[in-house]
Amino acid sequence: MFLAQNTMIYKSLQFTSNILGQFLKNRFRLDEDKIVLNYLVDPDGSIPKMNQNKVVLSLINIEKETNQPFYIRNQKLETGNYSSFNPVERYNLDLLLSSNFDDYDESLKFLDAIVYFFQINNYLDASSSSSIPEGLTKLEFEYEKISYHQMHSLWTAMGAKYQPSIIYKMKLIKVQAHETVEILPAVTSTTN
Repeated sequence: MFLAQNTMIYKSLQFTSNILGQFLKNRFRLDEDKIVLNYLVDPDGSIPKMNQNKVVLSLINIEKETNQPFYIRNQKLETGNYSSFNPVERYNLDLLLSSNFDDYDESLKFLDAIVYFFQINNYLDASSSSSIPEGLTKLEFEYEKISYHQMHSLWTAMGAKYQPSIIYKMKLIKVQAHETVEILPAVTSTTN
């Protein structure tokens, strides 16, 4: 679990789950959390008990953002040399939010609240949430429109029975390992 807690993907999903969970608790005056970050179906095909009567947030796709501006690859070291890094990579994450309640009315009530949450919070940054994890500067959310057939295929591929749900794209998660690729010597003199 140590490795998972230090990844940008995990941090962004956990943060989103926590802030949405707090919104749901406040909206419905609840004492317990009504959201879990989890699979819809366990690898053995069973439905996790922890998903019962909860909103389930699941990562269903990761897509690398290929439309990027130029990023500086070098960082000056104390010695005057430069350390070369691979440029920052940015990813978009597709999030499936499923309202997994025994009571259909309850499922719709929570799904409605999710839509409100993302309409209010189409982006989150340090100015809107002081609890944004270190390393994340801003998370943007956008409704992901998919057709009935695509939704059917998605639920079939997951091996799950359809629940009222919605998909949001979390945009531009930055990933930078800060691993030095090479040390470049500083230019100390030039000649003509």
